[in-house]
Amino acid sequence: MTEQEAPPERGAHYVQSLERGLAVIRAFTADSPALTLTDVAKRTGLTRAGARRFLLTLVDLGYVRTDGKLFSLTARVLELGYAFLSSAALPEVAQPHLERLSVDVRESTSASVLDGTDVVYVARFAVSRIMAVSITVGTRFPAYATSMGHVLLAGLSVGELTAYLGGVRLEALTSHTITSPDRLRTELAQVRDQGWALVDQELEEGLRSIAAPVRDRAGRVVAAVNVSTHASRTTVERLRHEMLPPLLAACTAIEQDLAGPRNGAR
Repeated sequence: MTEQEAPPERGAHYVQSLERGLAVIRAFTADSPALTLTDVAKRTGLTRAGARRFLLTLVDLGYVRTDGKLFSLTARVLELGYAFLSSAALPEVAQPHLERLSVDVRESTSASVLDGTDVVYVARFAVSRIMAVSITVGTRFPAYATSMGHVLLAGLSVGELTAYLGGVRLEALTSHTITSPDRLRTELAQVRDQGWALVDQELEEGLRSIAAPVRDRAGRVVAAVNVSTHASRTTVERLRHEMLPPLLAACTAIEQDLAGPRNGAR
């Protein structure tokens, strides 16, 4: 290694083992969601013995799984990004937009992020109670059975989605719930293509909702916003034709507020 290529000097506080552990996690990509021990050692520059210790530690912590030969990330790695999202400006920025959207469509609106295998509500404006359980900020639901969950899952990379499906149990919460991984993949591909998701009574009988993504400047899906209603008063067609346009507009407005002034703008 040349002097120019040498890594910068680190302070006395520097914990090299943490750097190496993060390097092991970053070794997995959308193109290579499953790696052998030798693959990880080559990608990280670690010895096989060192790579093995880090991988098995991550297995013990629940961030990696193995079949004895191949290693892959689990959905728990998504928690590493949730702490940032939950502490960011999203709830404060989204709230007034949720309120305006709710006034427009006369239904309850919410925003959520993905945390492990669940969606977690970070903002909400309710006009009526439509579920058996009360929904508040912090409420969690299985991502696979919700419209916001479908939007957030559709925004994952191939490797992240594979890890999610490998770590979640798709239980039938109602007679409408998707419980087949292949069928869920097909549904998520459609959501990714059309830019929104509609879930009809998959989480709870009588509950319908439609959701759309909130993206960051790089185009990554960082949150989802939905409109939820009861099936007795709102048809699927009304959700699509009357509530989807204002929902998409609200998501765009949230994205613009989250982005703030562009670099160099005044």
